[in-house]
Amino acid sequence: MSQGGAAARDAAKPQDRGWAWMVLLAAVLLQGLTLGFPSCIGVFFTDLQREFQASNSETSWFPSIMVAVLHGGGPLCSILVKRFGCRFAVMLGGLLSGVGMVSSSFCKSISQLYLTAGLITGLGSCFSFQAGVTALGYYFVRWQTLANAMASTGVSLGFTLWPLLSQYLLDEMGWRNTFLIFGGILLNSCVCGAIMRPIQLASRSPLQSPKHAEEPGRRAEEAQLSNGASSPHPELQQQTRRTACFQMLQKYLAFDIFCQNKGYQIYTIGVTWMMMGFALPHVYLVPYAIQNGVEERKAALLISVIGFINIFIRPFTGLLSGHRVFTGRRIYLFSLAVLLCGLSNFICVISAEFSVLIIYCVILSIAMSGIGALTFQVLMDVVEMDRFSSALGLFTILESITLLIGPPLTGLLVDLTSDFHYVFYNSSFFLISAALFMGLSFCALEKKNKVKEASKAPLDNPSRSQYSEMPTEPQPGSQSPPAVVYITSI
Repeated sequence: MSQGGAAARDAAKPQDRGWAWMVLLAAVLLQGLTLGFPSCIGVFFTDLQREFQASNSETSWFPSIMVAVLHGGGPLCSILVKRFGCRFAVMLGGLLSGVGMVSSSFCKSISQLYLTAGLITGLGSCFSFQAGVTALGYYFVRWQTLANAMASTGVSLGFTLWPLLSQYLLDEMGWRNTFLIFGGILLNSCVCGAIMRPIQLASRSPLQSPKHAEEPGRRAEEAQLSNGASSPHPELQQQTRRTACFQMLQKYLAFDIFCQNKGYQIYTIGVTWMMMGFALPHVYLVPYAIQNGVEERKAALLISVIGFINIFIRPFTGLLSGHRVFTGRRIYLFSLAVLLCGLSNFICVISAEFSVLIIYCVILSIAMSGIGALTFQVLMDVVEMDRFSSALGLFTILESITLLIGPPLTGLLVDLTSDFHYVFYNSSFFLISAALFMGLSFCALEKKNKVKEASKAPLDNPSRSQYSEMPTEPQPGSQSPPAVVYITSI
């Protein structure tokens, strides 16, 4: 064997073995600390309303901002990871999350809470989570699917434990001291980031030092500008900057795919519309139960039931969707899960008894497991993999907008009507309409593609994505190292 081959084997040694499993454990904790954390905000909803004399709409802006920034900060996190590496981004995120929650314990108004716990903690959680997922992609190659599935159990664990801990601390210490303790707990993301030490990959620089892989031409241009040299053609320089800006937008926000790929267009619009109603039960379920006479401890237990069932159902849903029977049909399975999620909300309208709400949480958790397991798998089905990162950027930013405005608008409706039933009516409307739109649109698109294919000669190498008009398979021999991908989980 050549020395180059031996060096490559040594370079890839940390992958799929040894320290990689410690990184996986850190990723599980990170997902519980970041994506699982917003699940407990509903526990504090009534106390924050009472403390700041705020309406339902004003109070709901707090969790909405946190979740929207957590989902929509992907492109910024991607730039940060590319510039400084995964370990730095995770630890910076942990620091921001901790500082945000500690600062929120001293807030004097609900608007200050938007900035501290909403924006700062949300941005920190975004950095920690998405950089942690990216680092996991470097540490696992052969067992990457298994590693991602195991890491996602951290979200379900967070959903289960955060509400219970929140209610206990709230009863014992009040919300201000609870937020102070939460700040200390979230600082553990820095410890998880410290575990994700740099590794040397074969035939490339360490994953934590991506700066050195920049294009020589760009570095030469930056060196020229840093030496104070002015461009002899200002118009040309301005045009070059415009082109660079456009290329960056195209890299992180795939507007061209949105215009050309009908499957991606339908799916992005459908999921964006769905998110208007998807988060509403998580924000308003606990206040709704308390208003209808359910004890506060039992009300907090409802969110934990959703998370506990998610632990077992989500992996099963992922395995089921991976069966070859559903190949090319995952969008219909996803639409069915969204439809079930929307229909389940009518259970809350029928009765607000604790036993009925438990049944609602069980059905909602099953539907949520399908949505969470299939969201990004369907996106991979409709978009070619070499553009997946940029397609995901536009996808997450659009869904974060509706995640931001959905709960406050519904809160305004509750304030005007004094009826919490409108929360579940609204949620059902958006979820059911989105499910029907996606299912029927993809059915029509599939029929259109079949008619088009029937009128043409069969291709030797058909595209893997049946909804995309662009090739999805990368060219042979051009396998690239793991890309910096920003991912969110529902």
